[in-house]
Amino acid sequence: MTRKALAKTKPQRLSRRQFHGIAGSAAALMVHSSVSADSPSGDIGVAVCGVNGRGGSHLAAFMKEPRTVVNVIVDIDEAVGQKRASEVEREQGKRPVVISDVREAVQRDDVKVVSCATPNHWHALIGVLAMQNGKDVYLEKPISHNVQEGSALVAAAKKYGRMLQTGTQCRSSTACQDAVEFIKSGGIGEVKFARGLCYKRRKSIGALGDYEIPEQVDFDLWSGPATLTDPKLTRQRFHYDWHWQRHYGNGDLGNQGPHQTDIARWGLGVNVQPNSILTYGGRLGYQAERNDPNYVDAGDTGNTEVSIYDYGDKCIVFETRGLSVDNSDDDEINKLFGFKKGNKIGVIFYGSDGYLAQTSYGSCEAFDKNMNSIKKFGHQSKYGDGFNLNDDHFMNFLDAVQTRDASVLHADANTGHLSASVSHLGNISYYLGEDNKVSPDELKQQLASVKSLDDNIETANRTLKHLTDNGVDLDKYPVSLGPLLKFDPETEKFLNNDQANELLTRQYRDGFEVPAPADV
Repeated sequence: MTRKALAKTKPQRLSRRQFHGIAGSAAALMVHSSVSADSPSGDIGVAVCGVNGRGGSHLAAFMKEPRTVVNVIVDIDEAVGQKRASEVEREQGKRPVVISDVREAVQRDDVKVVSCATPNHWHALIGVLAMQNGKDVYLEKPISHNVQEGSALVAAAKKYGRMLQTGTQCRSSTACQDAVEFIKSGGIGEVKFARGLCYKRRKSIGALGDYEIPEQVDFDLWSGPATLTDPKLTRQRFHYDWHWQRHYGNGDLGNQGPHQTDIARWGLGVNVQPNSILTYGGRLGYQAERNDPNYVDAGDTGNTEVSIYDYGDKCIVFETRGLSVDNSDDDEINKLFGFKKGNKIGVIFYGSDGYLAQTSYGSCEAFDKNMNSIKKFGHQSKYGDGFNLNDDHFMNFLDAVQTRDASVLHADANTGHLSASVSHLGNISYYLGEDNKVSPDELKQQLASVKSLDDNIETANRTLKHLTDNGVDLDKYPVSLGPLLKFDPETEKFLNNDQANELLTRQYRDGFEVPAPADV
């Protein structure tokens, strides 16, 4: 299997001579030609952790990059690890060692960089352990499973002087960079409100049950920081579907969301935690899809959520929809995206003189107040022809690794922490209000008094219409309304809510604890 099977968008590997020959500028060439004290040979040894899914793109990027060599693969599934090792061996001519325990990998002398694409509940522990052992880290979003873990990563990066790049590739998108500059220059007037969208079809993951753990999987290591449940495995598909179980994942608010909330914060110039948070929604519609009123899905994260974040004079709303998003009655959003049918994943900025919509990782478009297009933005790799957005983000990380200059990073630890926290805080409101079922009228009555720069009622009406269009009987399956939570951005604690503060961290298993920020 070639690298094309690892990541279909990856061009063929370049030699060092070819790479330097197409570098976009003399400055880029100097960065790429420099050799840090950590890698006197010019080969930065990499360990990639979690290679079943997104980890394949990590492997492809590091194999293409002439500054790096993949020395170690870490995966708790022996079959997956060995399969990827064979692919790497064919591409780079050297077979990486396959290890199941990341705690061993971070202590190896042939590893200078640790790249992580494991399930979310492992992200922060891998990042902290790597930095404590003198490694730089590329960490997939969300970089944490809870708010306190993000703070620990920020503290570790500072204490140990390590480079941490968050896997929010849009920060390396020239389309998004140029669009943000356009916003800041007043291109659509004064901008105080942004709406993030994850209208992305997600089918049910199967009935809640007691399933057999795959024979080749080391479940103890896979669980890591997460306490063991009884039964241990309650979903049909072991890989990937952990995203929709809050014990391991963060739902689409925490899976897709950190990309869009990151862009929303970026464009608004918001670099603090919110002052208040409220979420409403539920895991709805799968009974109707299966025509089984008694069906209980193995997932327990919301598949429909609206989260409202107040930042004082600015506001972000994030909408998650997992049911069918075809032909929705969201006229304004449909016009800005240019279509009605299919997924809509992006951000809309609302300015006094118009709109700006990020409609993909590599494209944005600005509109006047009448929704006439006034400017388009596309991605152009800064590293030359044959490189894509995914490559650019890894290369930016390696630039920082070699220069030892964290300011070079497009998505440093604090950036990743703040954007992940948006998702965690929104989910906390949902989890605390999960049993607070309300009728459509009750929902809108209570939303009318919630501070927001959005039209809360109009957004609620669109969301409720989306549910009923997908067969949800709101009398039988009403939405849940979470509490309005007040938050102190400085202390990163909720005000007068002990129950909410408990959810800022989690219970850890012995030997897999993520240290508090003060203890990293």
